[in-house]
Amino acid sequence: MKFYTKFFIYYGLLVVTTTLLIPIFIFRPRDVRNCVIVAKACSYINKLLGVTWEIRNRENLRKKACIIVVNHQSAVDVLGLHQFWPLISKANVVAKKELFYLTGPIGIVFWLCGVICIDRRNPDKARSDLNAVACKLKEEDTKLVIFPEGTRRNNGKINPFRKGAFHMAVNAKLDIVPVVFSSQYFLETKKRFDSGKVIITALPAISTDGASVDEVMEKTYKVMDEAFQASSAEVEEWG
Repeated sequence: MKFYTKFFIYYGLLVVTTTLLIPIFIFRPRDVRNCVIVAKACSYINKLLGVTWEIRNRENLRKKACIIVVNHQSAVDVLGLHQFWPLISKANVVAKKELFYLTGPIGIVFWLCGVICIDRRNPDKARSDLNAVACKLKEEDTKLVIFPEGTRRNNGKINPFRKGAFHMAVNAKLDIVPVVFSSQYFLETKKRFDSGKVIITALPAISTDGASVDEVMEKTYKVMDEAFQASSAEVEEWG
């Protein structure tokens, strides 16, 4: 009951808070800066859930146009993105198309914030859309946030990456900035949702110059896995 109650509170507050922001966003639709407002407005939810976040190496997030890749464990990761969004400021995020239609008012907020939706059932179109977005990042000095694992899985490890983000980075000659959320040891799907702490580690940028997609992806996975293991051991010890 505790698990379902907390998630009901989480989703309920997220829906109510973001819905109240819609009248503000209407005056600047599809503006990625709206994401910063969402992040700040939803910050109080962490206290109610008992989740605390610590950001390390903030300076690595201030890089100009780049692709930020983040590991994906649960729906709570949205609150993690909110922690560093004010630091990256002008940034966008990629989400699966289904979220625009299955989340009610949040889908409207996604659209107003300029969130990029992709249809994972049509890989060729998804790849084409993302490559078009990547080409605009430099000229608009915007960052793009992607969960390279695709599907969220809270199984105590970084799961295999999909190649989409790395194809984009190599083709557009953009650096990859890895961001790692430590283990969500306090959360167990359908069983447990306790209070806990998550360390967010922003790692140094990885250059794509002269590198293949596989080389960049393997290097990114390696550094993220090492950071995940180290930070997870630290928070689990506290927990």
